[in-house]
Amino acid sequence: MSLEKKDEYDHKNWLESKDLTPVEATFLTALIWVDKRLRIVDYLELLESLYYRSNLQMPKSHTEQYDLDNKFWYWYALYTLGFFSTLAYVVAAISGALLGFYYVPAVGSAGPGEASIAYSQIAFIMQDLQFGFMLRSIHRWSAQVMTAAVFLHMLRVYFTGAYKEPRELNWLLGIVLISLTMVFGYSGYLLPWDQLAFWAGQIGVEMSLSIPLIGEWVAQLLFGGFSLSQATLQRMYILHVFLLPFVVTTLIAIHIGIVWVQGIAEPH
Repeated sequence: MSLEKKDEYDHKNWLESKDLTPVEATFLTALIWVDKRLRIVDYLELLESLYYRSNLQMPKSHTEQYDLDNKFWYWYALYTLGFFSTLAYVVAAISGALLGFYYVPAVGSAGPGEASIAYSQIAFIMQDLQFGFMLRSIHRWSAQVMTAAVFLHMLRVYFTGAYKEPRELNWLLGIVLISLTMVFGYSGYLLPWDQLAFWAGQIGVEMSLSIPLIGEWVAQLLFGGFSLSQATLQRMYILHVFLLPFVVTTLIAIHIGIVWVQGIAEPH
């Protein structure tokens, strides 16, 4: 008898040995049929194992671990900065996605003497769109709160010695994340294409050109040339909306996953 026929025979005998109602027998037969083809039970067991492992890895608070009777209660606020920055990032991502329905990354103007299309769309969002002012304000302030929270989070990690072995890899990952946060802020700063955005972009071009050996290549890659144009705004838009969100979200997931596995570092 082949292995497959033997399994089918064992399943049939097992079902017959149980006192099951017709509905239960039909359900279990269907479940066995699906599991033989998709192995869903194996995946469910894997998820169950991951669930219990993750709960075992959740770190205890200072008072629970050291029985300090709330002696170190003042540390708690500092240990929420990572969560606070992640929450601000989620709010910025959702509000930014909603803003993307109305924003148009175009330098050209709708007519002679008029502002750029990008700036006109920002003005429309702020002045004419229902709840547009609130939506853009939420996006702007959540982005600024995220930047401040990430910076303070890294200061907490440094001054409590949480970057030391075995957490040095996560510290380097955090440095990459705060660098990408700066790029997030800069690319978003240029999208309104007003005077502040224009001169911030011009400063970026000059800084790129000042890089030894590869300066011109960097300026052409990031800004589309040595002066600001439609290519500049298009690059910043793609960077801000399409590239950075996927990269940063992936790195945040890895960062949080490592913290979950290793636990929160106690102050040294």
